[in-house]
Amino acid sequence: MELTCPKCNQNTAIESSFEVKSFGCSHCNSFFTYNNSKLKFEKAYDYSPKDAILKIGTKGIIDGETYEIVGLIIKKAHAIYYWREYTLMSKSGKVKYLSETDGHWILLEEVPESYDVSRKYKKLTHKEISYNLYEYTDTFIARIYGFYEFEISGRPVKMVEYINPPFIISIEEFDNDDTTYLGKHISSSEVKKIFNVSQLPSKSGVGLVQPFLFNIFNTLLVFISFAILILATYIFFNMGRTEKNVLYTSLNFDEYKNKEFISSSFDLKGSPAPLVVSASSDVNNSWANAQVSLVNEATNEEEYAQKDIEYYSGYTDGESWTEGSTSTTFNFCGVAQGKYHLVIIPSKQDTDTSNQTMNIKAVWNESSVWNFMLSLVFLGGIFAIIFFLKKNFEQRRWENSDFTPYTE
Repeated sequence: MELTCPKCNQNTAIESSFEVKSFGCSHCNSFFTYNNSKLKFEKAYDYSPKDAILKIGTKGIIDGETYEIVGLIIKKAHAIYYWREYTLMSKSGKVKYLSETDGHWILLEEVPESYDVSRKYKKLTHKEISYNLYEYTDTFIARIYGFYEFEISGRPVKMVEYINPPFIISIEEFDNDDTTYLGKHISSSEVKKIFNVSQLPSKSGVGLVQPFLFNIFNTLLVFISFAILILATYIFFNMGRTEKNVLYTSLNFDEYKNKEFISSSFDLKGSPAPLVVSASSDVNNSWANAQVSLVNEATNEEEYAQKDIEYYSGYTDGESWTEGSTSTTFNFCGVAQGKYHLVIIPSKQDTDTSNQTMNIKAVWNESSVWNFMLSLVFLGGIFAIIFFLKKNFEQRRWENSDFTPYTE
């Protein structure tokens, strides 16, 4: 089917065939009604879109069937918001609609259901899915392209939109007749693939029914599953696990002056856990020092730590004071199972003649629940971030709606 515009003498052609009642020239801004095989000029629109549009006659495959773009109406609301509505027709006569706003796309089709929109009901239920009222306004035509099998009026059409991303129920009411459409978000990459085009309007903001990157409910279920798995793993590897004393000894400073103490070998079995070393000495206004190495006998790998023991006391301005302690504790974290021994070098302040020994105790503890708690905190932190990103995403979606559920 092909028509020549009487105003610019340019042809607009499509392969689809149906009875045409309205026609918009694809090359100029003229709009015509079509009757008795004649075009009657109705008006010239003054709106020209800035972004690239899909051309009349472009074909694409949707759900395994070829559709052709036979028409495009650019609509506006509130005098400043514009969007495009493409009419797609298949060879079998099926009709779909493709709506684009700020680079976001929705694929719609007419459904038989009818709903009372005489009042601004906040909720609508369609096939057991609840939708929230987003828009209730009059729409106007800013530009028409292509062929239509119905007469297009210049009068406003009431539009009511309910959303439950990625779905939308759109209801148009004109002269007491209403038409209901069910739509779903479709990505720009899918649109490019369908119509084999490389350039589409760039995205801006959040789409009307653009889905968030994550489904919050499903994400929560995944995180809970991970937490249960981590807990089960912790219980499995530590069932019946008790702490193991691997060393308790008293070292004489004179005997081990500039000399190493090497403990007996000990076997550790089970999941990784901290090896806690406690050192104490009778320091008094003096210090002592413990240098401890943990040696893995299978790999000869060595972990090293040292700690000072200091205790001071006295009187200043008639008041007594103390600083430090006669004992200290430090950890070798995450010690895995294997065969080990400890190498210890004790030392003390040379002027402290009364302090003779240092007591050393080493215990391989039960696997710390701290790691499990850290995992929960980590998962909870990630979920909290996703939750607040989702909330911000939804607030941006609803910022242009008079029916936003978000209050400032």
